[in-house]
Amino acid sequence: MKLIRFGEKGAEKPGVQLEDGKRIDVSAFGEDFTQDFFANNGIARLEDWLKKYGDNCPEVDAEARLGAPLFRPSKIVCIGLNYAKHAAESGMDVPKEPVIFFKATSAIVGPNDDVVIPKGSEKTDWEVELAVVIGKEASYVAEADAMDYVGGYCLHNDYSEREYQLEKGGQWVKGKSCDTFAPLGPFIATKDEIKDPHNLRLWLKLNGEMLQDSNTSDFIFNIPQVISYLSNYMTLLPGDIISTGTPAGVGLGLNPPTYLKEGDVVELGIDGLGTSKQVAKSYK
Repeated sequence: MKLIRFGEKGAEKPGVQLEDGKRIDVSAFGEDFTQDFFANNGIARLEDWLKKYGDNCPEVDAEARLGAPLFRPSKIVCIGLNYAKHAAESGMDVPKEPVIFFKATSAIVGPNDDVVIPKGSEKTDWEVELAVVIGKEASYVAEADAMDYVGGYCLHNDYSEREYQLEKGGQWVKGKSCDTFAPLGPFIATKDEIKDPHNLRLWLKLNGEMLQDSNTSDFIFNIPQVISYLSNYMTLLPGDIISTGTPAGVGLGLNPPTYLKEGDVVELGIDGLGTSKQVAKSYK
């Protein structure tokens, strides 16, 4: 099942994208895709509901705006330097343990919303990433059991302001959390939709030029390792996002380094998780 949210900003409704690409409004189910939805077996309940009532659901206009496919997760936890070539292009050693940082949930936007270059920014960068959506509360989870805690997957562009992140000292979070820096979607694919999350092509283009083109088989730390590791330091709540890192090809690693400017078009995608597109706009 593919979960979507559609409509104007702040007024999104829950929906489902069917196998033929048609999108339906499931507002009559009575729940948005929140922490409580995931915590209370919402995916299975929605599947059962659709068997009874799916034929009566209104179709969503193909031109309708898509919002982020879940509502206000408690946190976005990101894994840094999780592809060896990206660590190298960043001038950093391959980590011995997962590098963890947070991204403010206020950065979340829809998959095709504009990315806003922050006021005065000259180093706004892109990062295509596989995001894992936690399906049930996870604390002190063994690696062998970790995949049981996955609810689904989605596409994420982990936008980063490199001056804020790397040159101003302190933690990375301030370079990761600017408004619009976390476009998610177009949908959450439930776990059964993705046969092998460790063998997915992910790519990103800037103004039509392919800059990132890799595969999740190149993870340094795989999904069970990451979930287990994080669960030793914090409780992962249903609906939480774990963004699993980006491959080589970010602006920071180009020669010379290249960053977003007004009007740039960023397109990205992951096998089985659709595509998204953001147009860069300067802060007004």
